[in-house]
Amino acid sequence: MIILVDSREKVNDHIISSFDKNGICYKKKALEYGDYSFALPRNEELSIPRDMYFNKKVCIERKASLEEISGNLTKERDRFEKELSLAPKEKVLLIENANYSDVANGNYNTQYNKKSFLASLHSFWFKYNIPVFFMPDNKYSALFIKKYFEYYLKNYLR
Repeated sequence: MIILVDSREKVNDHIISSFDKNGICYKKKALEYGDYSFALPRNEELSIPRDMYFNKKVCIERKASLEEISGNLTKERDRFEKELSLAPKEKVLLIENANYSDVANGNYNTQYNKKSFLASLHSFWFKYNIPVFFMPDNKYSALFIKKYFEYYLKNYLR
C-alpha cells in the first residue's frame, strides 16, 4: 500500500516524519478530494497488473485544529460543502489537537459560537456522510491514516 498525500497539504511534517520513521510508503500527489488516500502498486505475484488508485473511493480530510475547521464551517463554508458533496462516499474528517469536549466547552480561539460549531459538525456528519474523528495527540495521526486505509482495503477485498 502507498499512502497518497495531497501535494497541497500543509503543516503535516509530523505525519510525513512518522511515515518515514516507520517505513510507510507514501507519495505526494494532487488529490481531487481530501488530504489522504491510498494506492496499491502493480504486483504481478498478487495478480495486480497495474497500479490501483483508491482516491475516488475513499479519503481522509484532515484539519490541524479546531481553528482550521472553524474557518471551513464559517468563512469557507460554501467551498467546504462543495468539496464534501463531490468527495467519495467513504471518508472521514480527522480533527487534530482537540477533543469533542473542546468544542462543547468553547475551548478554541475563534468567534464561532460553540452551539453552532457542534450543530455544524453533526449536520455535516449526516448530510455528507463524513464521520468526525478527534485526535487530541497528533503524534497518532499517521497511525490512524495507515490503519484507516488498511482496514478499508481488507473489507473492500472481502
